[in-house]
Formats: sequence, structure tokens, C-alpha cells
Amino acid sequence: MKAIIVEDEIPAREELAYLIETYSGIEITDCFEDGLDVLKFLQEHETDAIFLDINIPSLDGMLLAGSISKFAHKPYIIFTTAYKEHAVQAFELEAFDYILKPYEEKRIAAMLKRLEAAYKREHSLLGEEGAVPRNGGLHRKERVNLRKGEKIIVADANDIFYCAAQEKITLVYTQQETFEMPMAISEFQSLLPEDLFFRCHRSYLVNLTKIREIVPWFNQTYLLRLNGMDAEIPVSRRNVKQFKALMHF
Repeated sequence: MKAIIVEDEIPAREELAYLIETYSGIEITDCFEDGLDVLKFLQEHETDAIFLDINIPSLDGMLLAGSISKFAHKPYIIFTTAYKEHAVQAFELEAFDYILKPYEEKRIAAMLKRLEAAYKREHSLLGEEGAVPRNGGLHRKERVNLRKGEKIIVADANDIFYCAAQEKITLVYTQQETFEMPMAISEFQSLLPEDLFFRCHRSYLVNLTKIREIVPWFNQTYLLRLNGMDAEIPVSRRNVKQFKALMHF
């Protein structure tokens, strides 16, 4: 796995390179201080990951990431910054992680472990040809960025049990945690595998593989009980026919 570092402060750049070399097998192929130089480099070369500071000359990290998101080959982007306020925008750009300075060694080590695992998983899914673009198609939807305060947690989509709409946000429930996503439930649904999640109700999205019981309710509708969860998820009358077809009953 190959990566570049984009950081205009030499001490921060050297510390990050040391941590990457210490805690991973990732090869740092180049370092840059200027955003435009990175853009020119990426037009002629491919890399697997970019460790990207936000406050850099010529083209700041957010604008650079926005340009990279339009590439056919999309490297994993790990923001490294002293600024907390860009975390939501980083999520919208599908960043792999958002690391705050000063660096915490354990935090960096954990992120690198996840990054290498994601890279290996992707290449085992795509094969040697790499026919599916990174962060696009099915592979993009097998992992999803979830927001927890100022952090971005990269999770397997199948770890999500269900989602519930609440005004302008979507509550995402895993078995251990609840995440608040700043988007409509329909928008969040578009980030998930179509064959795994079903919009069973205007306000609910359910992981079909987590259903334990289908309980008859009023007006020929149903309540869904999930493995290891206390919640009961309604299936609206308008979605019953499609739900029954999906569940084969």
C-alpha cells in the first residue's frame, strides 16, 4: 500500500511519517507542502492513501479533497488537522478518518490498522484487475462513515441494525452505539447496500439480515424485532407487499 503526506509543517510531517512507518507497512512515496502540487502529481500518478492537512498553501485540503473525489481512482483520504470545525465537511467528502493535532500515538496506530484492513479487504473483493473504482459502486457501500461527535467512525454497513428519521437528522443504531447523521434518511439510505437494507416505513430503514421476528400488527401490517435489540420496527401498509416478497412469505 502506497501513500503520500500533504503537510507544510516539517515537524508535523516528520512525526506523521515516523508513526506511519512504525505502525504499518504503508510506503510513503512522496511528501508535499502545496495543494496544487498534489493535484498535478495525482493527474499523472496513483496513490492508495493521502494524509492531508487542511491548512496548506495554494489549494486548501478541503478543496483538494473535493477535486480528488471526482477522480476515477479515489485514494483513501485521512485528514490531519488542528481544526475541529471541518469534521462534518470531511464526512460529506467520504474521508476515511479525521485526525486532530497534536497526534495521539494510539489513535494513529488504530487508524492505520483499520486503513490497511480496508485496503486488503477491497483488493480481495476486486481481485487483481481492480475493476471497480474505490469509494464507488458496491465496495463503497460495504463500509460507511458514521459521525460520533468530532470523530468519523468507519464501520461495516452490516454492523448497522436499523435507522430512524428524526427531524433533519438520521439516527443510526448498531448493537453497541447510536450515531447522529446530519442528513435525511433517504440520503443515508443511498450510502448503504441496496440488497441489505429496506425502507420499511417512512421513518425507518432496517437491515434485513438482523430481523429475528415478524409480528402481525393492525391493518395487516407488521412489527419487526431484531437480534439483540429491544426496538420494534414498524412495516407500513404501503410497504407490506414488497417486504413480504423480500422475506419470501
